[in-house]
Amino acid sequence: MAGSRTFTLLCGLLAATLVRATLSPPAVLSLGPEVIKERLTQQLKNHNAVNILQQLPLLSAVREEPAGGIRILGSLVNSVLNLIIWLKVTSASILQLQLQPSADGQEIMVKIPVDMVAGFNTPLVKTIVEMHMEMEAQAIIRVETSKRGDAQLVLDQCSNSQGSLRIRLLHKLSFMVNPLANKVMSLLVPTLPKLVKSQLCPVIKAAFEDMYADLLRLVRVPVSLSSDHLEFDLLSPDIKGDVIQLNLRAKLLDSQGNVTSWFNKSAVSLTTPTLDSAPFSLTVRQDVVNAAIAALLPPEELMVLLDYVLPELARRLKANIKVINDKAADQLGRTQIVKILIQETPELLLSQDSAKLAQLMVLEVFPTNEARRPLFTLGVEASLEAQFYTEGDQLTLNLNEISSDRIHLMNSGIGLFNPELLKDIITEILESVLLPNENGKLRSGILMSMVEALGFQAASWSLTKDAIVITPASS
Repeated sequence: MAGSRTFTLLCGLLAATLVRATLSPPAVLSLGPEVIKERLTQQLKNHNAVNILQQLPLLSAVREEPAGGIRILGSLVNSVLNLIIWLKVTSASILQLQLQPSADGQEIMVKIPVDMVAGFNTPLVKTIVEMHMEMEAQAIIRVETSKRGDAQLVLDQCSNSQGSLRIRLLHKLSFMVNPLANKVMSLLVPTLPKLVKSQLCPVIKAAFEDMYADLLRLVRVPVSLSSDHLEFDLLSPDIKGDVIQLNLRAKLLDSQGNVTSWFNKSAVSLTTPTLDSAPFSLTVRQDVVNAAIAALLPPEELMVLLDYVLPELARRLKANIKVINDKAADQLGRTQIVKILIQETPELLLSQDSAKLAQLMVLEVFPTNEARRPLFTLGVEASLEAQFYTEGDQLTLNLNEISSDRIHLMNSGIGLFNPELLKDIITEILESVLLPNENGKLRSGILMSMVEALGFQAASWSLTKDAIVITPASS
């Protein structure tokens, strides 16, 4: 019973620890104010927001609710309106959008400044009386969670910004027309905010929904990895200050479209750096990057006729083996073969601003091409200096120096010996055979289509202790 209680207690403590642990998403796309404003502005254009402003029914709206919503038939107000032949917006534009984070940093207020010129015609003057109108629509971007627990970004609470409406005459008028113009402007003051809410706000909401849908579409574009590909999808959105974060899940698929690896929230750490001045960043967790590299560098077997391809290394290998065993060295012929078997996927080891690739491999030396058994078999634990670089929106990994960290004698037909005696020559063989082969496979790179889709021509990269971070290249 005591053992059972102890086991139950340990399970409870483990569960509590897991609950407290912060689960990290496989990737995070952080969108700064510049990207949000640019994409929302474009969607407002796509939805003809300016055209909506130019078609605001000013005269009918003023007639329906003159003097603050009280219908006064036969009043002075209606007498004034009877002098107006037409009243409409003659030109309109939407100025640069502004974003303002909420006090708790979990919502973003979007402010949309509107600049309009309206005119009205009256029998009192032959020319059009023009008014300059400035106002500001505002709405809140926030995260909404459904009853099922699904979260999405929404835009609501759209209205006219309090105190943002300003109306003035563009030109001086005669003393007879001036009172009429002032009265028209006073009637527009309560009318315009209602028109913003009824006419412009639905357009703003639809534009935001399309912007959000477009962002999700570009996130889901497959990332090609030779014959395999990596796909991202939304886990949950988040708001941090004036930055929208899309937390992403990932999956790796083979050439047949079968999922070979899933990546979801886990206790694996992920450091998401602040944007600073970058318009956006894509932070990809180390295990996802590992899977991508493994897809580009699958297990394989390399064979090389050493004396034909690398005669100097063949001569030095023979000299090294001669120190271990004279008879074994004499068996090495012109057709001697070195076989390198890579049976496990490589592992990318990250640190701040540097990376290494750890690989386990088996190396065998055959005296001739007809020999069925190797002279010896070595297990090699190697590390390679890994350097990322970008060309346009393509990310490429290049492997440079290789180090044989540990060498184990797995099998020997020439007696036991210390494999460290062969460390230098084995390292040079790997540099001459393995490095060119793997760099050839990595040379195609990884096309980061997300960079161009967000409106940028080139990408840049940086490393943290547990992720690679993609940002636009500075111009």
